[in-house]
Order: sequence, then structure tokens, then C-alpha cells
Amino acid sequence: MKQDVLNCTEGPVHSNGTSMISLIIPPKDQISRVAKMLADEFGTASNIKSRVNRLSVLGAITSVQQRLKLYNKVPPNGLVVYCGTIVTEEGKEKKVNIDFEPFKPINTSLYLCDNKFHTEALTALLSDDSKFGFIVIDGSGALFGTLQGNTREVLHKFTVDLPKKHGRGGQSALRFARLRMEKRHNYVRKVAETAVQLFISGDKVNVAGLVLAGSADFKTELSQSDMFDQRLQSKVLKLVDISYGGENGFNQAIELSTEVLSNVKFIQEKKLIGRYFDEISQDTGKYCFGVEDTLKALEMGAVEILIVYENLDIMRYVLHCQGTEEEKILYLTPEQEKDKSHFTDKETGQEHELIESMPLLEWFANNYKKFGATLEIVTDKSQEGSQFVKGFGGIGGILRYRVDFQGMEYQGGDDEFFDLDDY
Repeated sequence: MKQDVLNCTEGPVHSNGTSMISLIIPPKDQISRVAKMLADEFGTASNIKSRVNRLSVLGAITSVQQRLKLYNKVPPNGLVVYCGTIVTEEGKEKKVNIDFEPFKPINTSLYLCDNKFHTEALTALLSDDSKFGFIVIDGSGALFGTLQGNTREVLHKFTVDLPKKHGRGGQSALRFARLRMEKRHNYVRKVAETAVQLFISGDKVNVAGLVLAGSADFKTELSQSDMFDQRLQSKVLKLVDISYGGENGFNQAIELSTEVLSNVKFIQEKKLIGRYFDEISQDTGKYCFGVEDTLKALEMGAVEILIVYENLDIMRYVLHCQGTEEEKILYLTPEQEKDKSHFTDKETGQEHELIESMPLLEWFANNYKKFGATLEIVTDKSQEGSQFVKGFGGIGGILRYRVDFQGMEYQGGDDEFFDLDDY
């Protein structure tokens, strides 16, 4: 579903005029503010000299206004609306009206009326799936937040009043020092306990990595403390020195950790494919590669992690065989698609009826949960990723148990349905 909307709006569509409206409303914005802005735009558009362009812009603004009436308030993740008249590849005009809540919060405010739909903000949402945790800790308080893509969220914050160091007290100086250390210790413990509540759910860490930031040595103390959960400790990516506490410190910590955060996905990918190669080199039998074996393993529920290349160029076709009630499923590369014999009956020469066609990667994204697997989409940017794509066709899996694929027959049909000369 995530990619479908982009496919609808990003395709080879354009408009002859400037009547394609892209509207993005971030969470917590007001529908009333946007409605007023659209009313003002309607007034301005009434002055467009070209009659055809004026009418199509006014029509598009009216469509957006009608769509907004369906919402009492902006949904929790924001609202995206695309309205306008496009010209299809066949040269026909077609009205497009799309409104939806993104699958995660969108941190962009946008209103554009020109000759194309603007989907850059949605593309950014799709590419930034990893969520990172931040703990900003100093002598005056702590803040816990997350960053996902360009969306930051403050989960919790509290202040603390710690006694300052001083040389007074005479005979009581040691007692003051002890009280100070005790309060400090309790503060670090509270931060460590809060981190567990926020960043661990269902016994698992819910962020891809943690950044500890602060102006004093509290962050170092926390990272080395026995009170800091081991599961979180192993996720610490970086300790960052910042000049402020609170939300300003959070913003500064994000800026100073950009590089390390962008490397995380790369490192995770290298680890995952490294694990896959280990299974192969040790000949454990707990691996599969190629479309045919991977689908067999999925059907058996044997796949623990399904690994697929992000630009896998294999299409999945569902065909209805004419004259029978049978369905035939094909998995073809662009080269194989050119051979039209795949789409006709070998005996009668009759063309099969096409029921469905979609990229295999998209089919996996829609169906992997049914097979009890997790889906990991990888790139060819790392050495391991490149080897996986070139050597194994960009599709494979780590299995829960050993599977002997030799002599097995795929339950979905005959081998001819796969056409896997390239694998």
C-alpha cells in the first residue's frame, strides 16, 4: 500500500496547465487553517486570465475543499491530498482525487499547484524506516526522544535538582559529598529505568540504535553504569557532547549524529547478509536462494528471514488457462517477458487470460507475514549486498530448520511455471 500511492501519483502523468494540487498537512495542524488558506487561493485563482486554466484550477481547489470536509481534524499521522486533471499516456484527460493518512507521521507542510504531483515527502517517508532513540541527560534533567526519517518526537522529559559541589560544611563536608553522590546515583538510576520503559517493549529493544547526549559526564556515567540495561547498552551508537539540555540539546544531538545514523542501516545489512553467507559456508542446510526454492520454503513456513534485493526485477503473473479452470503462476525477468510463448498454451496456441501482474518484491511485501517470515529488503551498496545480488539473484532466506530441496515438488504447480534459467 505504501508504494501503491507513489506509483499512482509518480507515474508518467502531467498536466497541460497548472491544475495539479499537492497538499500535505502535518499532524497537530488545523483543518480550519487549511480551509481558510484554500478559500484565499480560490479568490486568487479567479483572476487567472486563461479561461481553461482558471476553470481547471478552480475545479481542483474545489475538489480539495470537498475532500477536507470528510475530516473533522487532521489524523494522527497527518493528511495528504492530491487533486487535479492529468493527461494519460494515451493523451486522454483524467481526474485524480486521492486523500489518505500516511503510514507514519509526516513532518512536512506543503501546498503546491502546478503541472505535477509532488511526492518527494512521501518518498522520504518510505526510505527512512529506522527509528533511533535519544537520551539527553545533564545536571538539570533528562529528555527521551526518537527520530524516524525527519520526524522527531519527545517521548518524556523530567527535571532534577542536584546539589552543587562546594567546599563548605566543615565537619559535615563528607556528609554533604555523600548526599550529593547518593542523589546523583538515584538520578542515573531513574534515567536508566525510564529508558527501559520507553525503549524496550515485549522484551525487545524498539529502536535501531541509541544516542546518549549531554553537556556533563552524566552520559558516560549512564553508559558505563550497571543499572543501564545490557540490551540498551549494546544499542548505543555514539556519545555526543552538546552545549544545551532539553529540546535544544535534542536538536543539537540529532545534527551531530547524522553520519553515524546513516551508517546503521548499512552495518545491519552487512551483518544480515554475513549471517546468510555463514549458513552457506558451514553448509547447515538452513538457507535457500532463487525464486523456486525460496517459494517452496515459504510455503512450508520454514523461512525465518526473507532477504530480497530492493530493485529485484522479477514480475509475478497469474494467468487463467483458456478452456480449463486452471490458474498458472509465472515468475519472469524482463528478458523472459519478451518471449510471448510463456503467455500462450503450448498445445492450442491460445493466449492465456491475464488475471494479475505485480513485481514479486511487492507481492512479498504484501504476503510475507502469512508465511510467518520477516522481510528484509537489502541494497547492493555494500560488498556483501553486491555479492548477494550477483551470486544469488537477489532473493533468498535464512531458514528455521534444515530443508532438503532436492527431489521436492513445488505444490503450487510444475517447474515450467518458474522459468528460472537465470538462477
